[in-house]
Amino acid sequence: MAAKDNMKMAHDMESMDHDMSGDTMMHGGHMMHMGNLKQKFWVALILTIPVILLTPMMGLHLPFQFTFPGSDWLVLIVATFLFIYGGKPFLQGAQMELTERKPAMMMLIALGISVAYIYSVWAFIANHFLSTVPHQMDFFWELATLITIMLLGHWLEMNAISSAGSAVEKMAALLPGQAHVLQADGSLQDIELAELQAQQQVVVKAGEKIPADGRVVAGQSAVNEALVTGEAKLIEKTPGAQVIGGAVNGTGTLTIEVTGTGETGYLSQVMKLVQQAQQHKSQAENLADKVAGWLFYAATIIGLVTFIVWLSLSGLNVALERTVTVLVIACPHALGLAIPLVVARSTALGATHGLLLRNRNALEAAKQIDTVLMDKTGTLTEGNFKVKSVVAFGQESQDDVLRLMAALEANASHPLAVGILAAVKAQKLVLPTATDVKQLSGVGLQGRIDQVDYAIVTAAYLQQKQLDFEQTVYDNLAAQGNSISFLLRGEQVLGLVAQGDQIKPNAADFIQHLKARGIRPVMLTGDNQAAAALVAQQLGIDDFHAQLLPEDKTKMVAQYQAQGQRVLMVGDGVNDAPSLAAAEIGVAIGAGTDVAIDSADVVLVRSDPADIINFLNLAQRTMRKMVQNLWWGAGYNIVALPLAAGILAPIGVLLSPAVGAVLMSLSTIVVAINALTLKLK
Repeated sequence: MAAKDNMKMAHDMESMDHDMSGDTMMHGGHMMHMGNLKQKFWVALILTIPVILLTPMMGLHLPFQFTFPGSDWLVLIVATFLFIYGGKPFLQGAQMELTERKPAMMMLIALGISVAYIYSVWAFIANHFLSTVPHQMDFFWELATLITIMLLGHWLEMNAISSAGSAVEKMAALLPGQAHVLQADGSLQDIELAELQAQQQVVVKAGEKIPADGRVVAGQSAVNEALVTGEAKLIEKTPGAQVIGGAVNGTGTLTIEVTGTGETGYLSQVMKLVQQAQQHKSQAENLADKVAGWLFYAATIIGLVTFIVWLSLSGLNVALERTVTVLVIACPHALGLAIPLVVARSTALGATHGLLLRNRNALEAAKQIDTVLMDKTGTLTEGNFKVKSVVAFGQESQDDVLRLMAALEANASHPLAVGILAAVKAQKLVLPTATDVKQLSGVGLQGRIDQVDYAIVTAAYLQQKQLDFEQTVYDNLAAQGNSISFLLRGEQVLGLVAQGDQIKPNAADFIQHLKARGIRPVMLTGDNQAAAALVAQQLGIDDFHAQLLPEDKTKMVAQYQAQGQRVLMVGDGVNDAPSLAAAEIGVAIGAGTDVAIDSADVVLVRSDPADIINFLNLAQRTMRKMVQNLWWGAGYNIVALPLAAGILAPIGVLLSPAVGAVLMSLSTIVVAINALTLKLK
C-alpha cells in the first residue's frame, strides 16, 4: 500500500511538473489547453516576416516592402496557416468560454483575429475576382503581427505563472530519488523512493536528504528543516526524535525507522493543502472574474459603437481597424490573472515559511481582525509540564497519590498526564493497573483501581460539587503559576499534584506585536484563575478567562463576535475545533490534533505563536498586491479602451491593433512580475 502511495505521489508530482511545463495555463479560474506556446510563437514569428515584407500596413507601403507576381497568393496562404495554427489556442479558448457561457478574454481575442482574417479574405476575393468592386484594403499585416504578439504574451505569461508556483514545485523536488535501506545483515540496499515502505529502516548519511518521515533509532545529527517548515535553526536529532522527509541531514549519520511514506508523508500533505488552497477561489477572485465578464459585454458594445461611428466618418476599412483594436485591447487578460497569481505566490510562500493556508479567504479576512483569542497551554506556554509539588491530605503517602494518578493517566496524552508520568518514571514507582478509564470533559479522568473508583479533577469541579479540600494549600501553589490536579476516591480528596509550565520564548514579543497592531490579545484557559493571572501578567495580557470548560471557548468566540469584534482563534486540541470553526479565522497549532487542523483556516507548522504575526504580515502584503494587480489589470482597460476607440483621433492619437496587442501583453507581464515580488520578510 505504501509503495502504491509513493507511486501515486510521484505521479502527482510529475503531473504538477507537466502542468507547469507549458501545455496548460490558468484562464478565468480554469486550466486551459494552450498547446506548445513556445513552438507556436517561433513558427508564427518566422511566418510573419514574409507577410510584413509583402503586404502593406493599413494600406501604407513601407520602404522595405516589395511585391512580385503571385505575392498576394503567398500572403493569403501564409496568413491562413497563421490564423489556423497560431490562432488555434485562442479559438479553442473562445469555444470553451462559450460552452461554459462565460465569454471573456479568449472570446475577445478570437473575435479580433477572426474579424481581421475574414475581412481580409473577402478583400482578396474582391480585388482578384470582383472587378466591379473598388480595391479593398486587407488586414493580413495586422493579423500576423497580432497573433505573433499574442502568442509571445501568453508564452511569457505562462513562464511567470510557473515561477509563481515554483515554490510548490521546489517542495516536490526536496525528496531524494532513492533511499538506503538497512538489511538484516547490516548491509545497505539502495531502492527507489516509490518502493519504500513504513517500518523499514533507512540510513541517511551526512549531507543527504531524508527520504521519508520517520523516527530516529540510531545516530545523532543536526537537521536542517528550513526548506520544509521554514525553521531557520538546525535541529538536533537523537534517538526517539521525529524527522520529516525532505529535510537535510547535517554532519552525522542517522538510522531512521520510516513512519510516513507517499501520501501519508508530511511533505505530500503540505503540497496537497497548498494545491487545495490554490484551487479554492477567494472572494477577490470571484469579483475579478465578474469584472472580466462585464468587460466582455462592455467591449462588445464599445466595439459596435466604434464600428458604426468610424464607418460613418471614414469608411469600412478604418471602421474595421478601430473595431479590431478595441476588441484586442479590451481583453481582460491581466485582470483574470491579477488575483490567482498573487494567491498562488502567497500560498506557496506561506508553505515554505511554516504557514499552511487551508482557506484563501483567511488572507482577505485578516485585515479586519481586531481580537485574537488564544489557548494558554501549547500556544503561549510550552505545554511541557513538570511536577513541582505533591501533597497528600489523607493517610496515603505522596508516592501513593502520584502512583494512583499516574495509573489513571497511563494512556492519556495531555501535557499534564505527560508531566505526571515523567515524575513517576524518574522516581521508579511501580504503577497499579487502572480499568474503565474515561475522560471527564473539561474536568479530568475517572477509572477503577483494585475495584475502587478514583478520579482526577480540577478545583472548579470540587467547588461545583461542594467537596472540601485544603483551600490555603491550593491558593499558595496556584499563586506560583502552577496547574493543579486533585485526586478523588469517591468523594474524598486524597491529595493534589502541582505542575509548572514554561512560557514560550517568543510569546511576550508576539503579544506586544499584536498590541502594536491595535489587536486585542485574549487568553483562554481551563487552568485555575491564579495560574492564568500569573501568565497573563508576565505576558502583558489584560484580558483573560480561566477555568473554562471546552464548550466555554466557543461561547467566548460568540460573545466577542456579538460585541462587534472580528475574532482570530488559536488552538491545538480536540476541544478547540468548534471554536476554531466559529471564529472569522481559525489557526491551528501544527502539533495539535487532526480534528483541530481540519477545523482551521491556517495551520502553524512550527507551533510558534510568532508565526501568527507572519501570517498577518503575509495577509497584509498579499492584499496589497491584489489591489495593485487589480488596478494594473482593470485600470489598463479603463485608459486603453477610449484610446483604442479613437477618442483622441482629432489630435492625431490612434492605436493600431498591433500596438494594442503589445499593451495588452505588457499589462499581463506587469501583473505577473508584481505578483512575483511578493515576499514575506
